[in-house]
Amino acid sequence: MITTGGSALRSLVRALPGPDADPVLMFVEGAAGEGKSHLLQELADLQGPADRRGPGDPPGVPDLARLWWRCGAEGGPSEEDEHRREPALWLVDDVHRADEDELRRLRRVLEGLERGSAAVVTYRPEELPVPGLPLGSPPMTYANRPAVLRSRLAPWDEERVRRAAVEALGESGGCTDEAVTRIHERTGGVPRVVVDLLAMVRGQWPAFTGTAAEVDAAGVPPRLAELVLSRTHALSPEHRPVVWAAAVLDGPVGREELIAVSGLGAATGNSALLRALESAALAEPAEGRYGFAVPLAASAVRATVPGPVRQDLHRRTANVLSRRHPVAWAAVAGHHRAAGDGPRWLRAVEKAAEAAEASGRHQQAITLLERTLATPDIPPQARARLAPLLARNAVTGLRSDQTVDVLAQIVQDAALPPAVRGELRLDLGLMLCNQMGRFPEGWRVLEIAAAELRDVRSALAARAMAALVLPYHPGVSLDVHQAWLIKAVAAADDSGDEAMRTAVLANHVGLAMSWADPEAWELVAKLPVESTDPACARQAARGLCNAADSAVWLGFYGRVDDLLTRGRELSARTGAPYTEHSALGTLLLQAWWTGQWLGLAERCEEFITATADMPLIASDAYLVRGLLAVAQGDWGEAKSWLFQRGTFGTENLPVPLGAAAAGALIRLALARQEVGVAAEQARSAWKVVADKGVWPWAAELAPWAVEALVRAGDSGTAHTMVRNFAQGLGRCDAPAARAALVWSRAVLTETDAPARERREVLLEAAKLYGEAAAAYAELPRPYSQALTTEGAARCVLAADTEGAGGPAPETETEGESAEAAASPPPVSDDPATLAALTDLESCAQRFTDLGAVWDAARARALLRTRQPARKGRPPGRPSHADQLSPREEEVAQLAVSGLTNREIAATLHLSPRTVEQHIAGAMRKTGALSRRDLAHRPGPTPP
Repeated sequence: MITTGGSALRSLVRALPGPDADPVLMFVEGAAGEGKSHLLQELADLQGPADRRGPGDPPGVPDLARLWWRCGAEGGPSEEDEHRREPALWLVDDVHRADEDELRRLRRVLEGLERGSAAVVTYRPEELPVPGLPLGSPPMTYANRPAVLRSRLAPWDEERVRRAAVEALGESGGCTDEAVTRIHERTGGVPRVVVDLLAMVRGQWPAFTGTAAEVDAAGVPPRLAELVLSRTHALSPEHRPVVWAAAVLDGPVGREELIAVSGLGAATGNSALLRALESAALAEPAEGRYGFAVPLAASAVRATVPGPVRQDLHRRTANVLSRRHPVAWAAVAGHHRAAGDGPRWLRAVEKAAEAAEASGRHQQAITLLERTLATPDIPPQARARLAPLLARNAVTGLRSDQTVDVLAQIVQDAALPPAVRGELRLDLGLMLCNQMGRFPEGWRVLEIAAAELRDVRSALAARAMAALVLPYHPGVSLDVHQAWLIKAVAAADDSGDEAMRTAVLANHVGLAMSWADPEAWELVAKLPVESTDPACARQAARGLCNAADSAVWLGFYGRVDDLLTRGRELSARTGAPYTEHSALGTLLLQAWWTGQWLGLAERCEEFITATADMPLIASDAYLVRGLLAVAQGDWGEAKSWLFQRGTFGTENLPVPLGAAAAGALIRLALARQEVGVAAEQARSAWKVVADKGVWPWAAELAPWAVEALVRAGDSGTAHTMVRNFAQGLGRCDAPAARAALVWSRAVLTETDAPARERREVLLEAAKLYGEAAAAYAELPRPYSQALTTEGAARCVLAADTEGAGGPAPETETEGESAEAAASPPPVSDDPATLAALTDLESCAQRFTDLGAVWDAARARALLRTRQPARKGRPPGRPSHADQLSPREEEVAQLAVSGLTNREIAATLHLSPRTVEQHIAGAMRKTGALSRRDLAHRPGPTPP
């Protein structure tokens, strides 16, 4: 159903006369489908004068008799109605359909309107017998001198189209910005066409998902097709080519271009254009520009043009478009192909792709070239020209699976020159490694490319070798990458190509920064960021972003912002979207480690959505989202995020990401008391890092791996781990890894302490935890600082208990009554113990501020094991009536996040039975119907 904008209706109501006032005649014009008839119906349906309606009601109209006059319809108004002498509201629809006799009758009625009367007359201006004169000629005379008004209905804007789409398809029915924009463009915002097209879209199979291509595939609404084809057929055969030309041009154009495409001479073309405008087959959407009033109509007309004629029209269109400046080569290529001119089509495709590449529109070039190269029977010479162009754009831009498939087929073509095949293999290898995450396959392809290109194109050989320098992917050790660096530098120097030298330097930066080479920052300073050569500048941007990514893993957070700012600006200026997106992933890692968690989960999910066809580049976002889920206690979602939600094989993750993800998974398994699983994950993940030999990347894995192995009874391997970690770091400058090394030693000391010396060993562990916390505070890394501070406090409290003669009793035992009776052991007046309690309170607050729900609950639970009762509190269990107790609120919060009763019990030092009772109490008090429903029930903030 078409809904007319409320502004037109309100304008009409405001213009209606009051009793005994001069009559009003209102002309409303609008093209076919713009809602004129519906506007009259809305006006007819309004009841009562405005002063009788409530403030929230729609505007009212005076108490007038409504008299309909539908022009061109059989019967029309009765003779009695035509001779009425009391005030009335005439609703005259489609006056352009009236014949001469009906016009005479209508003129008599309108000329004799009584005082207090009004008439609203609608028409299509493009179909009036006399243009500009709705009631024909001669001009009318009015006995009662009515006010004569005129208004024009406007097409819907994009927001109004969006509302119609939501109404037709539902909120989740594919109402994307892309779809709404395309519907608005193709319909011109004409309401009837919008609604008809939405009905066709809704009936598509498979279900509409909201792409512009799906909108185009829906076709032309029959009502629109019938209208435009009837108007075209009304022209004489000699004049129809001008409409056909407009259909092939598919957009408003100037008169000369339109006539040139039509193939008519100037005189005949001008006459044909005038006839087309008079019959409304064509319109003038902009001054001096001619085409269809509704762009979608072009498709209906084009489909009816005879094939040979249509090919000629496309050929002339390609020639016309080739004379424009700048030339839209993609459009020219499409017309050459439709005209059946293969060689010109391929040359235009090449020019279009080169122009898109030069302006940084890589995805546009990729799409065009993929579609072209996937066409059967492309001549080998054309394939040899177009395939490298596709590969070059795909490596720089954002990949698609089809590009990889096309290139993989092309490199098997024996007819390709060796140099071309080697270049294609190079780009294919880069895509497999950098964008697809298929590293083992990509590594083999790059090795072959380096060998193929060594004797024919040394510059590209250097580029292939440089790709083998980067150490991020598993399976190849650091010394192999360093050997390829030596070869790449030599090949780049031999080539004399400055862009290749910069490419090798950019990868040298990535390699050196990864293992904290002391010369790494000097290499960063050598990047030619001021180069005027776009190719050099693009490689320099990549080098800066590589350096920023490594700096994040090393812990140089203060330097990351400057590197990324310069790298992203240079990437945007030189057209390198892949590098830009990589930098955005680094920003997410930076935000995680520096504690900028507000809105971080949403940022990660938005990034994942935006890079849905590039799962590898979204890996940073998946990791951060998973780490957040672990800290927030959303364990049901944590594993899904850490495993990339099945979009990408985690075994091929870049080594630092894989190690960090493994650390989180080990921590999760330990929290769930799955010690055997945690130990196996630790051994497997540690082997990947050790085989690579880039030891700073062990930072996010080591503390959790050490704990898992000791708790599994494999303390020997844990000791070896810590020893190898220390030796591997040597004297390199890697602040995050050095803090993690101290943390790992603290964990090893705490968990592997012999019983006979436990108190002294626990105090030694507390000292190590404190050193790690201080190191993390300096970086800064507030979450890691809080975790290690909690570890120090835990060890001090445990040592104090050991000194008091035994372990602390459980905080709470089976059943509510037992819980109420439980009491913490006496608190020592030892200054270290009191300081530990203060630190623990601070940790709980820091976790809460960050949003680390699970960690905050765990810290508070540990605090309660030693926290004295508040002074003045009467003995016995406090009553909370219908309000949640602090413990019920805490348990409910963890239950909402997805933790099981057993996991909550382990976190809070409770029994599963007690947890079950707390959840039952919380549900009873809040009226929640399920554990998850507790999230929507208010309750007190836990202490």
